Amino acid sequence: MPSRTSADYKETLVLFICTGNFYRSRHAEAIFNWHALEKGLSARAFSRGLLTSIVADEPTLISTDTHERLTTLGIPLELTGRAPVQLQLKDLKKAHHIVALKKDEHYEMMQSSHPEWADKINYWHFHDIDFEEPHTVLPKIEDEVRNLVEKLTKR
Repeated sequence: MPSRTSADYKETLVLFICTGNFYRSRHAEAIFNWHALEKGLSARAFSRGLLTSIVADEPTLISTDTHERLTTLGIPLELTGRAPVQLQLKDLKKAHHIVALKKDEHYEMMQSSHPEWADKINYWHFHDIDFEEPHTVLPKIEDEVRNLVEKLTKR
């Protein structure tokens, strides 16, 4: 499957946001793109982080937990971005549907960085690795992403 980015599509764009754009948002992005492609849905996801500097010293460009889970599911890593990317205003403006992965964690960060957008996005409630193990949270994210894909399919 050829590598694609959100710039390659004219379809609906879904933006997933987390703190480092290293773990949860990258997983949601790949899962969404996989299911959207499987269903022939004209929507694609991309992901960004609110504080990507926190993962700058990581030895990998994506969480090993996300990498392992996607590999186990048979989902190509090309369905997520190549590396963590810092959220910018242009990302918010081009997205049609925006999800931050944990309201308790990301709402205040959105208030600080993009206050005009903080109340315009959807917030899910998925803990980072310091509060919940990847083997339990990643499948929960997958379920919620599948629900989102189903909603968009019915439009």
